[in-house]
Amino acid sequence: MTASALFHRVADSFLPDPPKSIGVAVSGGSDSLALLYLLHDFARDHHVALSAATVDHGLRPEAAAEANLVAEICAGLNVPHTVLPWIGWDARGNLQDEARKERYRLLAQWGRAQGLDVIAVGHTADDMAETFVMRLGRRAGVDGLAAISHAFERDQMRWVRPLLTSRRIELQEYLTARDITWVSDPSNNDDKYTRVRVRKALAVLSELGIDSMALADVAGNLKSARDALVHHMLMAARQIAVCRAGAVSVDEQAFRTLPSETRRRFLCHALKWVNNAPYAPRSSALRDVFSSLETSPAATVQGCIIRRKGQKLWIFRELNAANMHEASVLDIWDTRWRVVPPPEWTGNLDHLTIRALGPEGLAQCPDWRDIDVPRGVLLASPAVWNGAELIAAPLAGWAQNWQAVPQRGEDVFFATHITH
Repeated sequence: MTASALFHRVADSFLPDPPKSIGVAVSGGSDSLALLYLLHDFARDHHVALSAATVDHGLRPEAAAEANLVAEICAGLNVPHTVLPWIGWDARGNLQDEARKERYRLLAQWGRAQGLDVIAVGHTADDMAETFVMRLGRRAGVDGLAAISHAFERDQMRWVRPLLTSRRIELQEYLTARDITWVSDPSNNDDKYTRVRVRKALAVLSELGIDSMALADVAGNLKSARDALVHHMLMAARQIAVCRAGAVSVDEQAFRTLPSETRRRFLCHALKWVNNAPYAPRSSALRDVFSSLETSPAATVQGCIIRRKGQKLWIFRELNAANMHEASVLDIWDTRWRVVPPPEWTGNLDHLTIRALGPEGLAQCPDWRDIDVPRGVLLASPAVWNGAELIAAPLAGWAQNWQAVPQRGEDVFFATHITH
């Protein structure tokens, strides 16, 4: 593939209305380094402000030197560069999974602070093929095997994958032609990692025509099937569901008449809207929820409660999960809510915080029952506190002219498939 063809693939991710600013995640490997150079040319031609960042996980002795190398390259391109250190991993959980989550969190934090419109990451067709095979081994369904999204939102940041239809070898040939050297991470050859073993297996399967592009085509076909299923689910949601106070209620009888796959998709969609999690629960966890609801009035999953009240099923934030979050009134609370003070407010906001209303706060809201939502919905709702003193409970009938504004309103719930 020619450099021109690669450039146009990247340009197509942003045209015809290019953003004012783009961030790019650069590790120093071939994929992200090629993306840096391609975006540099695009930004120059379209008068876009380009910035770069490197996450230093601190897991290898070479990491700091590699970050410095990227900084030198960016300096030569006149691209502002920032190193984002990962500090404080407790050595629990899957290392690669935790590292990926932290990369997104650190990059999103950087992007918001820089005021960036979008962050580009260097995922390729090879990455998509490897992910496909790994998920196949986990017996994934349509969603898990469908092509990963070209653009998505996560951690209050917009992301794009401009190289998703490009192969790694094409990017390495592009860099070689420009006499650019990339960093080779030794962990990419370490067989203790599943992705590495999958990569080697794909090299063998390619002789049978099962290569990255073939698997990308299959993933694309499954994405089309997924999109049709999602469309059906959203159409059903508009008929049987209502969003109130940051929760979702659904007519249970109508819900039970839906096909099982539509019910599963609806619940995943509702959970991700309520808790803003990057991923839906595992299939086994969802099976447990549906099984519990056959004999019990409520079930808990992924920081949310699904509770039966009358003829309705309610999906709402769990108080214990909400209690883990506290924010200033100028910040986003629980990744979901922004609180707006009254127009006439003249006091100092520095000493005020946003926390879950909880039972102590709800007891100070005499009219909460008039709202006609489950008590649990309001317990986990945002409230403004001055120490132990309740200042306002915007969703529980004691607003005091404060407002609670969701980051993603019901228009998002009913119009958009929430994906990451």
